[in-house]
Amino acid sequence: MTGEQTLSDTPWLEQGAEPFIKIRGVTKKFGEFTAVDNIDLDIYQGELFCLLGGSGCGKSTLLRMLSGFETPTSGSITIDGMDMSNVPPYERPTNMMFQSYALFPHMTVEKNVAFGLKQDKIPVAEINDRVHDILTLVELQDYKKRKPQQLSGGQKQRVALARALVKQPKLLLLDEPLAALDKKLREQTQFELMNIQEKVGITFVVVTHDQEEAMTLSTRIAVMNDGEFMQLGTPTEIYEFPESRFVADFIGSANMLEGRIVEDGPDHVRVKTDLGEVFIDHGQSVKEGSRVWIAIRPEKMHLSKEPPLKPGPNQAFGMVDDIGYLGDISIYKIRLENNQIIDVTAPNQIRPKSRTHTITWEEKVYLHWQASSAVLLTK
Repeated sequence: MTGEQTLSDTPWLEQGAEPFIKIRGVTKKFGEFTAVDNIDLDIYQGELFCLLGGSGCGKSTLLRMLSGFETPTSGSITIDGMDMSNVPPYERPTNMMFQSYALFPHMTVEKNVAFGLKQDKIPVAEINDRVHDILTLVELQDYKKRKPQQLSGGQKQRVALARALVKQPKLLLLDEPLAALDKKLREQTQFELMNIQEKVGITFVVVTHDQEEAMTLSTRIAVMNDGEFMQLGTPTEIYEFPESRFVADFIGSANMLEGRIVEDGPDHVRVKTDLGEVFIDHGQSVKEGSRVWIAIRPEKMHLSKEPPLKPGPNQAFGMVDDIGYLGDISIYKIRLENNQIIDVTAPNQIRPKSRTHTITWEEKVYLHWQASSAVLLTK
């Protein structure tokens, strides 16, 4: 999430902090297929936690086990100190917001939001107060008499969110909540969702396949693949310190170089690659001669028409094979000596005086990067 985090914002680092959700050894099988494979996870009160992965990775199955719509084959799930093993969905302290929103087309906004409270036989006066408060929170108080077909996609999303929040669950589960929105509205709604979650203080667990969405929304992310967690951490940890090639490639984009360790010092590593020597200014216990991979993010590579003043590590040259102009940034695809394509992104901070000042197709260019920019991966 945005802003500088304090220790109180990171309960998973606090000694003795009690997790709000405890998942221990959870496995879910459908016949011979294992959808979730022996998962352990702690989520803390007030987190906006994202389960991130591609289709079929097990993230939605795990969410459905939290909600009670699926039962673990083995393992246990505890929410707020209560074992959920024999608790049906309607008795759990949770509510779920589905990707389709599932709004009743014949009901107005306020009746959609009030539906669950009426089912629970809440007094009418309390229903009216809670519906008014939650519609004000999501800024839909002026739309309460409209029906879903009279709303935009973003407004429907907020109605679905209001309907889920009005029941005051301890845990809100969101399955691809922004997938139906267009890119610009999705980006806007991400920040709205964060602000609402911060105001209500409810723990959110969000399933998404969208890396950018997970990075923007979450306090922490669990990256899933084939029913397992590949890495768990904050957005910064996942992006800047990936623990495997899968995570480095799945989150954002990364240039991968294969090589072998030629020197492993306490505070640096030297790796021999097809492109020459790569020097990394942080140590990692890897035996000399070991096969490794180096991940370098495109924005951490620097592009120049001019050759370096002197040869050294962390340098390469090639030809501009393609260019993608996105307005705020440009993406350059550089074909190197060994025919490998390297992506480099550069911010368009200054409007060029003319086209001759820009790097263009089929031009020879030189690459270099800082010793701190590369990440060494052993798996």
